[in-house]
This record gives sequence, structure tokens and C-alpha cells, in this order.
Amino acid sequence: MIDMLSMTQKELRTWLTEKGMKPFRASQIFHYIYQENIWDWQDMRLLPQKDRDILAAEASLYIPEVVSRLDAPDGETVKLLLRLSDNNTVETVLMRHDYGNSICLSTQVGCAVNCAFCASAKNGFIRNLSVGEMVAQLLAFRKYVDPELHSIVLMGTGEPLLNYDNVIAFMQLIHREDTFFLGYRNMSLSTSGIVPRMYDLAAAGMPITLAVSLHAPNDTIRRQIMPIAERYALPDILKAAQHYFDVTGRRVTFEYILIKNINCSRACAEELSRLMAGKNILINVIPINDTLTPGLVRPGKKEIQTFVDTLQAHKIPVTLRREMGSKIQAACGQLRIKHLNSDTSD
Repeated sequence: MIDMLSMTQKELRTWLTEKGMKPFRASQIFHYIYQENIWDWQDMRLLPQKDRDILAAEASLYIPEVVSRLDAPDGETVKLLLRLSDNNTVETVLMRHDYGNSICLSTQVGCAVNCAFCASAKNGFIRNLSVGEMVAQLLAFRKYVDPELHSIVLMGTGEPLLNYDNVIAFMQLIHREDTFFLGYRNMSLSTSGIVPRMYDLAAAGMPITLAVSLHAPNDTIRRQIMPIAERYALPDILKAAQHYFDVTGRRVTFEYILIKNINCSRACAEELSRLMAGKNILINVIPINDTLTPGLVRPGKKEIQTFVDTLQAHKIPVTLRREMGSKIQAACGQLRIKHLNSDTSD
């Protein structure tokens, strides 16, 4: 059975022809799916019944069911735990901003990177998501929450650059006019620093926003909280980030989670300032969500502000991330872990 949501219209035309159907039906199908929000083959009335029967039997058009939904009291954030066709679950978050709706997508079931501050890998890595399963996350929000979409961030569960081919194909697909028609500048991707793939991404010709999970001013501290740092050193990551800027003209954001007694001292801020001096970058400071990180503690407001003020004093572009969804377990992996633990205890 083919995965309908992974296909371009051109690929669908070829498949329809092979199955004895008229190739022009592809444009009708895409219109039903992406414009009219119809995801049941039998409801696509312009298609002959014979075609609908073939499609129902041989083309999967699966929109994940909602296992759990959490809405923030302020209405700004909605988190869905979605059940995939193989019974695995992924989390997806809608964030409502002044400029429009942004959806944070997962790219894998589980995660192999296993950063100390992130819940995504607590139950291990299961598998990559297909192109269609990433598209389905967008369609799930269109079906269950809100049809409007301004931007996406590939910052949910998983390391996007370890599912590189599918992630690239997904972004190219939703960029198309016959699907979501989403501009590349409305797409962001966060990576722990998979250096070879950062170079590949620069060459892909898609000027998306690249965010790198930094979280330390040196490799010694970084290795304490990010095992991937044993493989990719900071100088190599910074070189790849500079190359990305040189090729795309898009400055790279470096995400920096503040963890008390580990990486948020004034000395760390001073060292980070020296590391980033003269670079066309942005530091995004994020106080840790310590709900599911035993032993890792969020610093106090004064310590957070001192860190930010130190960077600003050295003319380093910095933002303090506006926290959204903390009251609904919006950090990556939290809702899935709760669900898995609940299943285990039953």
C-alpha cells in the first residue's frame, strides 16, 4: 500500500496511470486533501466509484487519531499526542502567536541523541517518521484544532538531520503550491549539530531558519549534557554554521538551555561571548524545563537575567525565549512518556 501523504502530485499521476486511472485525477485528489480537507476516499465524489475503491484498497490516507489533548489555560498552546498507524505515538504542538499559528513537529518516534535535559529519548529511539507522517501532523491540527498555518518548526521529538532524506522531502512537499504553499522562510529546523548534514542542508537550496542546540560555551561542559558532543566538536559545528550563513544568507540561531550549576554562570556567559564575537548569529536563551529532568535545576530569575545581560554587554544578539506551554507539558517527550508509563502500569 502506498503512503498517499508522502507523494507529490507528479508521483501520484504516475501511480494512477499504472493502476489504470486517469492521471488528471491527481489534481482533484490533491484539491480534496489540501484545500477541502477531505481525507476519506469515499467522500471524494468527483472520482468514479471504481477509482475510489482502488484508492481505498491500495493508498493509505491516514490522519492520526488523538490519544491525548492538552490546552493551555491562556489558549496560546495546544498539544496533541497522536497515534500513528502502527500504534506508535508522537507529540505535536500548536503555538498561537500574534503573527499566526506555528506548529512544532516531531521527526522521529523517540530520539537517539539522548541529551540530558530532554525527555524525548527517555524511552529510546524507535524509528524515523515518513514524509507522510510529518504531513499528517499538520493535517491533524487542521482537522482537530485550527486550519490556519503560518509556520512550522522541526523541533519536536527526534533529531531532524538523522532523518535527513525524509525531512528534506517533507519540506519540499509542503512548500508546493498544491499542498500547504508554505515559504521556506516560514520553516525552522533544530539540530544538535550533525555536522555533515548541516553542509548538506546548506547545499539543498532551501533558505530555512537553522537552529543549533549549543547549550555550552565549550566542549567539556557540552559533553556532560549532550553525548553527541563526543562526535561533533564545537569548532566544527561553528564552521558548518558559518558555511550555512555564507551559502543561504540566513543567520543561524544557537539555542542555549540554562541549567543551574552547569552552564549558566557569568563565566560561562563571558566565554560564550568570546566564542560568538563577530559572528552573524543569534543566541536564544531558554531556562530549562526541569519537570522531567532529575538532578538538573532551573536557575533563578536573577541568574537568568545576569546571563542575558552579560551577553548583551558584549554586543552578542540574544533573546530570552518566551515560554509557552509549560502548564501543559509542552516540552518534547513529556506527554508521550506519561502515556507510555500509564500503559505500563495498567
